[in-house]
Amino acid sequence: MKRLRLGRLLLLGSALVLLGAPSGAQECLDCHGQPGSTVAFKDGSSRDVTIDREAWAASVHGTMGASCADCHAGHETYPHPEVKAGSLRDYTLSHYTSCQACHEDQFKKQLDGVHIKTIAAGNKNAAVCSDCHDPHRQRKITGDDGKLLPEGRLGIPQTCARCHGEIQRKYRESVHGRALVDGNPDVPTCIDCHGVHDIADPRTTAFRLASPRLCADCHTDPRKMAKYGLSTQVLRTYVADFHGSTVTLFQRRHPDQVTNKPVCYDCHGIHDIARKDDPGRGLQVKANLLRTCQKCHPDATTNFPDAWLSHYVPTRDRAPAVYWARLAYAVLIPGVVGGMVLFVGSDYVRRRVDRRRHLDRRQRVEPS
Repeated sequence: MKRLRLGRLLLLGSALVLLGAPSGAQECLDCHGQPGSTVAFKDGSSRDVTIDREAWAASVHGTMGASCADCHAGHETYPHPEVKAGSLRDYTLSHYTSCQACHEDQFKKQLDGVHIKTIAAGNKNAAVCSDCHDPHRQRKITGDDGKLLPEGRLGIPQTCARCHGEIQRKYRESVHGRALVDGNPDVPTCIDCHGVHDIADPRTTAFRLASPRLCADCHTDPRKMAKYGLSTQVLRTYVADFHGSTVTLFQRRHPDQVTNKPVCYDCHGIHDIARKDDPGRGLQVKANLLRTCQKCHPDATTNFPDAWLSHYVPTRDRAPAVYWARLAYAVLIPGVVGGMVLFVGSDYVRRRVDRRRHLDRRQRVEPS
């Protein structure tokens, strides 16, 4: 249904251009394209409603021939109906639902997101569709295959920064943010970790417990990690150690209970993740690693982090002592257990044989 509606709008816009007739948007721009157009609200505030002609023409709605009345129902004639909204924010919240007509799937997803839940709780400032996608300027950000275009991906942090400016500043200086600006398609943006329209509340226990697998989406990808010489064993090694096994246990048995065992971002940071060799915060630097451990282990001494293998499985080249010890145990333990099983089994068989022979002798000796 959504594609059918979008297709009809595109055909309508093309037909209007070919026939030389003004579209609904072009008629509206006769007034709203002139500087000085304003609308007043009940609280006494006003808003400039001048539309930039060039920005509209380059927008995804403009290029597909959308009409203003598709979103602003009841404004097909002039003078327009009186604006009854108490403020600009009230007007936005009462009109963003028009996006559902063409973007039904995305609209339904955002109903379960943290932003709409925040609005329902009384905070009107949480984002709705038009806060992230200016309907008069929004350019196409996805290709025909539905995947983000490079320019669309690059613009995501700037969009989120409209409300989350401090977080965006940290991200911009992080190893991920710097790489994104340089055009690296491998690094995550906001939506890769938080979702797009059905954004989960990152303050919940469920989000915290699920975060290691979120990081693993990229950090267990052999193709990506090979480019940067990073281990793909991050999830395996984390789940195998005391920290990860406890988090996994809590997630399975008590998904709503908080555990004080660290997840990835407790050690590596959240939005301000540094390069592993960063002299100030990189965990490859022993002093930085020690400070990180001391967050939970305040009595940790200099050699405390030496046992950490940095998410690498030990090999003869990396952590040879651990490698040979594990190999020795891999041989010794099966050998000991196997030897015990063999001994007990052979002893059992021997006792059965001896018992049978004893019974046979008794039967031959005793008179019938």
